[in-house]
Amino acid sequence: MNSFAPSSRTLFLGLFAACVGLLGFGLYLQHAVGLEPCPMCIMQRYAFIAVALFALVGGLHNPGSTGTRAYSALILVAALAGAGVAARQTWIQIYPPEVAECGPDLEFMLGSFPLADALPMIFQGTGDCSKVDWSFLGLSIANWSLVMLTLIAIGAIVLIVRGKLRG
Repeated sequence: MNSFAPSSRTLFLGLFAACVGLLGFGLYLQHAVGLEPCPMCIMQRYAFIAVALFALVGGLHNPGSTGTRAYSALILVAALAGAGVAARQTWIQIYPPEVAECGPDLEFMLGSFPLADALPMIFQGTGDCSKVDWSFLGLSIANWSLVMLTLIAIGAIVLIVRGKLRG
């Protein structure tokens, strides 16, 4: 084994920590800054949660070559699913539709539905998916999500290939 190459355990635990950090930043933007996530944002969060959970289990398990490939494949699927949603949201932000595609806002749901019906809708997210409320270095949250999930997918592919070369 190359002495400069980190172990799969280290990579999985590092990926877990990175995803927790990204999710924490998203929650900060939601609760401290007041940005309401849209349904597509929530779906991207689910992808990051899935990646984080697979990475945590992989890091705790410390698998061999076959296990590393299996966990990496699960991470790859979750990252690609999230990247697909982020890519669609990026498209919607660049070419916004005439009518918002993402559903009603929080005020409308609470005013129009009983609380028991509104709660599940609130969990799904509110807001307009085409609206850019925050950006950093010229990229929106959806853009950054696409970048990060794409990097995660590339990393998972590298781990799968690395595992096949060693296996």
